[in-house]
Amino acid sequence: MFQQPIDFREESTALYDLIVPHDDAVFELQTQFKNWTVNDVLTHLHVWNIAADLSLKDADAFAAFFEQVAAAVGDGKSLRVFEQSYLNGLRGRALLETWRDYFGEMTERFLTADPKKRVKWAGPDMSVRSSIAARLMETWAHGQEVYDALGVERVNGDRIKNIAVLGVNTFGWTFANRGLDVPSPAPHVRLTAPSGELWTWNDPSEDNLVEGAATEFCQVVTQVRNIADTELRVVGETAQRWMSIAQCFAGPPETPPVPGTRYCQKAGPSPRVRKSASRRGRCDNDR
Repeated sequence: MFQQPIDFREESTALYDLIVPHDDAVFELQTQFKNWTVNDVLTHLHVWNIAADLSLKDADAFAAFFEQVAAAVGDGKSLRVFEQSYLNGLRGRALLETWRDYFGEMTERFLTADPKKRVKWAGPDMSVRSSIAARLMETWAHGQEVYDALGVERVNGDRIKNIAVLGVNTFGWTFANRGLDVPSPAPHVRLTAPSGELWTWNDPSEDNLVEGAATEFCQVVTQVRNIADTELRVVGETAQRWMSIAQCFAGPPETPPVPGTRYCQKAGPSPRVRKSASRRGRCDNDR
C-alpha cells in the first residue's frame, strides 16, 4: 500500500463533493478551458481513469483501447468525440455517479499493486506510482475549471506535492517536447506547501530560482494559470523560459492560457471579478 492512490481518491472525492449539491444545469455549465462543459470534464476524467485502470490490469486490453483512440483520431474525429462515443453518450448525474463509483473501485486496485511495476501508457511506460499520480494531477487540473466556473476558491491539501513533483520532473521534457535544447542546470524550486511546510528541489541558487506558493506552481505547470497571473518569484533566464512554457502532462506541446483568461469567477453570465483578483486567480468574494 502506498500514498498516491489515497491522494487520488481524496482529490476526486473533493471534486465530486463540489459538483453533487448543484442541480442538473451544472453539467452544461461552460468553463474557461476551451469552452468545455462540466460534462466534458467528467467524460474526459472517467475515460482516462478507465485507460489507466486497464494499463494496470491488462496491458493487452490497454493496447486495444489505445488502438481505438488512434483510429478515431486518424479518421478525423476529435478526442472529445471519441470520449463521448466510448461512454455511449453517458452524461449528467448518471455520469457523475458512474465516475465516482469507478474511481473508488480503481483506487482499491492501485492500493494493492506494486508501486514500482511498469505499466503502458500513450507515451513511455511508467511506474504504477507515476500512473496514479498522473491521474491525480489530471483530476486536479481539470477540476480547477469547475471550481473556477462555480466561483469557488479551492482549498488545497499537501497532496498537491505529487503534482509539484511531476512539475519539477518534467523540466527537461517541457523543452525537449518542443524540440528545444534543455538548459542546464535546472532551476532551484522552493515552494510553500498549503500546510506551511517548505518543499525544495534541485541545487540551491538565488540566480536560477522559482519560489512561492506550491498551489500557484502547480497551477502553472498544469497550465490552468499563466505565470503572469500568479505571485511566484521567478529569477534567471532558464527559470523564466521554463515557467513561460511549463507542461507537466503528456501529449504534444500546449500553449499556456493567455494572461487574465483563467480565474475563479462567480457563476453566471456576467461575473464581477476585480482586476487584482483576476491577476492572482482569486474570486472577488474570497478576500
